[in-house]
Amino acid sequence: MDGSLHEQGQRAAENAARTSYGRLLAYLARQWRDVAAAEDALAEAFSRALDIWPVQGVPANPDAWLMVAARNRLRDGVRASKTREKTMSSLLVLAPTESEETPAIADKRLELMFVCGHPAIDPAARTPLMLQTVLGLTAERIASSFLVSPDAMARRLSRAKARIKDTGIAFEVPEENELEERMGDVLEAIYAAYGQGWDSTGSDDRTRKGLTEEAIWLARVLVELRPADAEALGLLALMLFCESRSAARRVDGRYVPLADQDTALWTLSMAREAEDRLRVAGGLKQPGRFQLEAAIQSALVQSRLTGADLRLPIWTLHGLLAQKAPTIGNLVGLAAAAADVHGPEAGLRELAQLPEVLTMEYQPFWALKAQLLQQLGADPQGTATAFSRAIGLTEDGAVRAYLIGKSTQQTGSL
Repeated sequence: MDGSLHEQGQRAAENAARTSYGRLLAYLARQWRDVAAAEDALAEAFSRALDIWPVQGVPANPDAWLMVAARNRLRDGVRASKTREKTMSSLLVLAPTESEETPAIADKRLELMFVCGHPAIDPAARTPLMLQTVLGLTAERIASSFLVSPDAMARRLSRAKARIKDTGIAFEVPEENELEERMGDVLEAIYAAYGQGWDSTGSDDRTRKGLTEEAIWLARVLVELRPADAEALGLLALMLFCESRSAARRVDGRYVPLADQDTALWTLSMAREAEDRLRVAGGLKQPGRFQLEAAIQSALVQSRLTGADLRLPIWTLHGLLAQKAPTIGNLVGLAAAAADVHGPEAGLRELAQLPEVLTMEYQPFWALKAQLLQQLGADPQGTATAFSRAIGLTEDGAVRAYLIGKSTQQTGSL
């Protein structure tokens, strides 16, 4: 076997799985009205690609090859069913012909996200369903974002897919009034996808690293669809602010916190676009969570670039955000902001109010607690315990090395 041919085929199949899975699944699911069946067919198509492409070579249009293979698998399933005649007649009308090129699927991906936000689906499953079916995240990864067990998340997703199939939920772009009702879940899914990619900065997980670009792209499409939606603009601004600093977060493999980053490595054009988007959002007079988060990022960027002391307004913004969206992440962020303004004791008091069931496995909580205890210098054992928890809960090797280094110091900041 030609070694180079084998490597090219395998690499092409892996690349298609990383970059095209969600788009292909969105198209198949819309055509066949069955997310689970589309997932199975697409998984078999990728499996065949891994067997065939390394031997016969990569097809001219890998996505079209995968689409045809998955579509044929779905048709085979229909032929094997007892309701072959009835189902086949409807599918043949819906399905494209073999000669069609793979369509522009961008709209269909967003469309499927709105389908997953249908009111008939359990609210707790809507965003996770978008993350799995459209963006290709595993139940394990999704579970980590929602602080639940992988088994619980897998059951939640299975029930949601069964609900779509059993109730015959329409795979159509909702009406304008329905779009408004489902926007929150779609925005949450895009943000969660970005967070997964952001957390993988510096890692070798190419699937997760591509999520940052994918999330920003989907947010841009969403803003084009709804240019007067302030929260869509706010989310895009938030991700652009964060992404503008991406190159400075890792230097020679080392994790670099915001306070120590070289601003010369920032992509200032991206930060300027973020400011513009946030300004437009503010002019719409529709305050919301993502605009507040973007405003915090804006203040952090301005503080580093100008040297201005913006700790007080940042703390105020964190307080408003915690009221608007009291998630564990936002409450820990408020504690950090309180410590910046009022000292480490104030931050620790905020942390002490958080429920243990939410903080026990939440790495940022322990990292902040370790930092604040270290600054006080009065509880070496508690400090060591907090650092140990933070280090143990850290998946990123560079961040782990950074925390280990900090844990050996008498004082420090994250």
